[in-house]
Amino acid sequence: MFAIIETGGKQYRVEEGRYFKVERVHAETGAEFVLDKVLLVNKAGSVSVGAPYVADAKVTCEVLEHGRGKKVITFKKRRRKDSAVKRGHRQEFTTLKVKAISA
Repeated sequence: MFAIIETGGKQYRVEEGRYFKVERVHAETGAEFVLDKVLLVNKAGSVSVGAPYVADAKVTCEVLEHGRGKKVITFKKRRRKDSAVKRGHRQEFTTLKVKAISA
């Protein structure tokens, strides 16, 4: 059984017992987190597709950790202008473990 969910403007394929990283969510470590924007559910070959979301479907997850990704450097240089800008960014994420998929 798997589901396709939407969170943080992205879509993820999730299965029970699997770990995945999403954009940071505001929940404590160890708490349960419910994702209710389920786009598709495949339950033993029978597929339920939402328009846009599947009614009464939800994915229950456990929040494992919060972290920050690798640093991404942006560098802009304007030739002949003696101008350069260097910036760094680290994206925050949350690691979730899927406990149950209900549809």
